Amino acid sequence: MLFSGTIFYVKQVGLTVIESLYFCVVTLSTVGHPSFEPQTTFGKVFTMIYIIGGTGLFMGLIGYLAYAIIKKPENESKI
Repeated sequence: MLFSGTIFYVKQVGLTVIESLYFCVVTLSTVGHPSFEPQTTFGKVFTMIYIIGGTGLFMGLIGYLAYAIIKKPENESKI
């Protein structure tokens, strides 16, 4: 997700690689960037899809990790 977003913002919006990566990280972490928003319709549509897809993947990962931590292996319960 970070790679695809970074490439998009470098190629389509004209940000540097570091600026693009930073924007992607703060966007996907749901912090948001107070001073930047895409200016084109295409950029805004991509950003909306990027936020929904990236947040979904992030929440899925957190859920998977929480499940793995909470679930006890079946072999442990029989000891």
